[in-house]
Amino acid sequence: MAEFAETDTDLLSRLGDLIGQAKKAGAEAADVVYAEGTSLSLAFRLGEPETLDRAEGNDLGLRVLIGQRQAIVSTSDCSDAALAELVARAVDMARVVPEDEFCGLAPEELLAGDVPDLDECDPSEPVADVLEARARAAEGAALAVDGVTNSEGAEAGWSRSRIAVAASNGFGRVRVRSSHSISTAVLAGEGTNMERDYDWATAVHAEDLRDPEDIGRTAGENTVKRLNPQKVSTAQVPVVYDPRVSSSLLSHLAGAVNGASVARGTTFLKDRMETPVFHEAINIVDDPLRRRGLRSKTFDGEGIAATAMNLIENGVLKTWVLDLRSARQLGLKTTGNAARGTSSPPSPSTTNLYMEAGKLSPAELIADITSGLYVTGMMGRGANMITGDYSRGAEGFWIEDGQIAFPVSELTIAGNLNDMFMNTTAADDLVFRYGTNAPTLRVDGMTVAGK
Repeated sequence: MAEFAETDTDLLSRLGDLIGQAKKAGAEAADVVYAEGTSLSLAFRLGEPETLDRAEGNDLGLRVLIGQRQAIVSTSDCSDAALAELVARAVDMARVVPEDEFCGLAPEELLAGDVPDLDECDPSEPVADVLEARARAAEGAALAVDGVTNSEGAEAGWSRSRIAVAASNGFGRVRVRSSHSISTAVLAGEGTNMERDYDWATAVHAEDLRDPEDIGRTAGENTVKRLNPQKVSTAQVPVVYDPRVSSSLLSHLAGAVNGASVARGTTFLKDRMETPVFHEAINIVDDPLRRRGLRSKTFDGEGIAATAMNLIENGVLKTWVLDLRSARQLGLKTTGNAARGTSSPPSPSTTNLYMEAGKLSPAELIADITSGLYVTGMMGRGANMITGDYSRGAEGFWIEDGQIAFPVSELTIAGNLNDMFMNTTAADDLVFRYGTNAPTLRVDGMTVAGK
């Protein structure tokens, strides 16, 4: 990959030149997003490396505005000739597209100034041997678990990206991010009685990555525990979400408080601002400034400083997740949550979203459950964001008399997110492993459909 510009200063200078070309061609305002990335991944199965892939690429998106009209054109060809054509095409499109009264760049007073160092990039790039050692250790530990009979393989990866945003309002910043990952999946049992499970981890810095052997051992133990699942009868019982699936409830919340959905009126929470949505013990935070966070950023896709905020405070809904456009539609101020690609306009999105830990241990959370479901895996999207109706396929373990009793499968769990949120209790085991995180969660009064 030939870099568009070697240094960040050179990069911003070239992007500034492109914006200047757009204005000379007739644009009244313009911004540009540039992204380049390098990734390396190694797949490993049954003691042997299978594939080693390295990818490099870049992409650039130019948005031009003429009055209340905007157009976006993207390209992966950053030659002078290609960029000249890009400018001409974008300006021509902006002259004929329908008006959008809510589009526009950020006013200068909202632009990010001094920003904190979030330590978003690991300066070291692992060689193939390092990735192989990680994958080999993860799969080896999984296969060593008694009862594991086969492997789908392990994979170790690394990536680094450089992203720049520049605009005619004077904003210009560059971010560089890295990521390290390990995953493995194995099988247990034989014939038609086989079960599969997995484990994985991702971190910004290699030193924060979970030990590969721990990942493999967990994958193996999870798989063996799933052997000989039983079926249970349909019942209304408490459902407990394991941390690797509990974040899905926060993802549904994020969709319901997304400013674009609120502006369209397509969310069941559209009239619930400043009212209780969860139990008063629940607090949910979006924190883009988390050091080494998987979705951390110091400025959003429109150049506005990112700040932490409480979406849910003592159970009460306190804010929508807004970019400039949705904020203008709702007559509010942006929350600095604009996400951006190279081929589409900004849109609101959460960053490091998490639910604060509760006071009970997971064991205490299930201790009084006579019959219930402990969910470790889910299938399907299954949530109607207009009504809040919720239905998803699930697998996991049955709870009897406060203890995990036996594995179960082929279940559907159903409810309504309004009721589910109000009946959610959080355990004390919050760990930041994903972009969206939650501790073990208990939701009372759900319907589990079985045999």
